[in-house]
Formats: sequence, C-alpha cells, structure tokens
Amino acid sequence: MFHFFKLFKNSFCVGLLSLASLSCGVSEPDTRASRKPHKIMHQWYDDGGPGKVTIHISLVDQIAEYQRGGRNIGWSYVATGKEGRRTAPGSYKITEKIVDKHSNRYGWVEDEFGNVVNGDATPGSRVGEGESYVPAPMPFWMRLTNYGIGMHAGVIPKPGETASHGCIRLPKDFVPILFDSVVVGTPVTISNRPAEQRPMRQIEPGSPPANYSTVVTQAY
Repeated sequence: MFHFFKLFKNSFCVGLLSLASLSCGVSEPDTRASRKPHKIMHQWYDDGGPGKVTIHISLVDQIAEYQRGGRNIGWSYVATGKEGRRTAPGSYKITEKIVDKHSNRYGWVEDEFGNVVNGDATPGSRVGEGESYVPAPMPFWMRLTNYGIGMHAGVIPKPGETASHGCIRLPKDFVPILFDSVVVGTPVTISNRPAEQRPMRQIEPGSPPANYSTVVTQAY
C-alpha cells in the first residue's frame, strides 16, 4: 500500500511538472522589453524647386533647419561645441567642401592593437612606445571659418545635447544628402533661437513614419 502511494505521488508530481512545461512552451516570450524605440535623427523633403538652400542651426535645441527659397525642406539633429569649446553664434557661409577630410587639430592616440588610450588628443599629445596619433575623420566637410570650424559627419551620442570640439556634427547617413544640396556660398546662421521645426515622436522599430522621402533613425 505504501509502495502504491509512493508511485501515485511521484506520477502526480511528474504530471504537474509536465503541465507547467507545456504551459511555458505554448506561450511565446515577450520581447517588447528588448525592443528599443528609435529616435528620428532627420527628415528631408526637398522639392527641388526654385531658390537656394539656407541653413539655420539652433544652439538651444541642437537642431539644424533647412530651407530652399524660404520653403522648409527638412531638419536634422546636430551636435555643436561642448562646454569650453562652444560653437559661436553668427552668420557664416560655406567656404569649402571636401568629401574626405581629417582634422589637423584633434584626434586620438591608439596602441599597436588599435585600442584607444587617449580619446581627446591633439597632434602635440604624448605618444608612447608602440602608440600612434590618429587625426579625427571629418567626412563631407563643409567649412564655415578660417580657424577650423565647419559641418561634417560625426557621432551624436545624445540628440539634443552638445558633444563636439566646436564643429557642427551631422547624422552620418544624412550628410551626403546635405553635401550634394549646398554649394560654396550657402549661408549658415547659428543662433540661440529655438528651432521652428520639431522632431517627430520616437517610433517603434519596423514602423517608420510615412510621407517623407528620407527618414533616418537611430537607436536611443
């Protein structure tokens, strides 16, 4: 009798475990928590009509607004100079365009294995044995001043916040579009005036907004 009861108890426990396993197996894991929203980094809807392109950069919002003949044709996040290296407000013009440009003022030092040992270096920074200085790349360079300030592709670590040494960083995937749309002489205004064009809300991956010719997103 005791042996029968023991067998019944063991079978009952195994059955419960089987039901528990079955219950877990038929439901798919909830992956919503791992799906990070994306922040829209730029919008571009140039109609290609008459008029020249003009650019306004808001230091307050870290947003660049683009117009053609007074018509809005897009906007993008930027990253201007951080504390101690603030980008100066003013009226500028693009004076030079270079697709493949490297900084002659800033860069980093890396060891022989490519590990960065000094991420905020200059050409005069100490370089140890087996290390080398690497000038910072500034792809799609658009010069604004004769002392090394310009617009170019770069990392925007936190959209809406400053990050550079004084230049205006632009979203990497967007820069070629802007580069092809401006010319030497394109006016650029940098001010503390808030941007009039506001970014769209964050979107879920796989659900890009419609009605825009180009939309670039960044996981954030």
